[in-house]
Amino acid sequence: MTKAKHFQLILILGSMTALGPFSIDMYLPGFSGIAADLNTTVAKVSMSLSSYFIGISAGQLLYGPLLDRFGRKKPLFVGLLVYILASLACAFVNDIDAFIGFRFVQAVGSCAAAVASLAMVRDLFPAKETPNVLSKLMLIVGLSPMLAPTVGGYVTTYFGWHTVFLILAAMGAFVLLATQLGLPNTHKPDLSISLKPKPIITNFISILKVPQFSTYAFTGAIAFSGLFTYVAASPILFMDILNVDAEIYGWIFALMSLSFIGSSQLNSVLLKRFSSEQMIFAALISQSIISFVFLILAINDLLGLYETIGMLFLFLACLGISNPNTAGLSLAPFSKNTGSASALMGATQLGIGALASFGVSLFVKDSITPMVVIMTSTTILALFILIIGKRKIKTTIVNTGDDAKVMAH
Repeated sequence: MTKAKHFQLILILGSMTALGPFSIDMYLPGFSGIAADLNTTVAKVSMSLSSYFIGISAGQLLYGPLLDRFGRKKPLFVGLLVYILASLACAFVNDIDAFIGFRFVQAVGSCAAAVASLAMVRDLFPAKETPNVLSKLMLIVGLSPMLAPTVGGYVTTYFGWHTVFLILAAMGAFVLLATQLGLPNTHKPDLSISLKPKPIITNFISILKVPQFSTYAFTGAIAFSGLFTYVAASPILFMDILNVDAEIYGWIFALMSLSFIGSSQLNSVLLKRFSSEQMIFAALISQSIISFVFLILAINDLLGLYETIGMLFLFLACLGISNPNTAGLSLAPFSKNTGSASALMGATQLGIGALASFGVSLFVKDSITPMVVIMTSTTILALFILIIGKRKIKTTIVNTGDDAKVMAH
């Protein structure tokens, strides 16, 4: 593969993975405007974030088998078409319940791109390169929440929140064209894969029974729910509790994304010296200590704007290191079932994320403490699952296929 081709593939796969974060983050600065226009509260508007996470979680399970059965491009085309139409519907809606519903449909469409990009990484690159390629995608995914709320803040201020959804529809159209014209057919349709519920569920259960998958997928998903907690709480936290305006909020969000991007790129460098297993363990220990300190500061009311930004910055840096490694080790045991395995991993991550963001919309009203309580408890739970789960893994598979390699404990 030439360097130019490699760069093109990373760029297209990155734009596919960026669609979800843009859809989640770009409208956040418009929460107050949406609440005013649709005669509702900011807390009710934040339900549209939870419905989006539920939509992605459900959609992941839908597309996994479809991508294995029909190849990658057809389900991707249909999903992106649904995404574009739902984005347009969100722009012209005048009822909060309809808005929450269309956000669900938009999510189901967008996750075709998210699942396909993960499966295509495994199709296009050798397994030993997967954590490295995922770190590069993390750079693009990390840039998305950095750019999205900043752009969203300016768009909302000057053109109104409706325009945000018109821009998302245009982005969907761009990704649809780029994927259909710029990506090869990486996976022949496999007609042996059934689309009946029972074989699909049996297939998912067989994936879950692989100790390496269940340990690293659940560890990664529960640790990563800290990010969803922060994203869901951030409009209320910064704009209502700490009183910053939409534009400044966008810049704060961008700074937080820098932390996530920087650490995921640092991960690529550190992988030359340390194993993925060591990186995950070190990141989770650090995250536990940081969240515990964060909690003590929150309970004692010692957090102003700058202290809050500092603690969140450190917390998110740990996730940038653990996430590509838990993803890489979750998918490593699978060469045939990659679409279904990546879908199940994504659904787990987003389902737990949806629960965390729903908890935020219930509890975070006028204090930062509930957000930090959720972050601390999920981090400690993730570390506990990692320690217990590793006992059941006899040998850790790092790569599969021709370059199979196992790491004995």
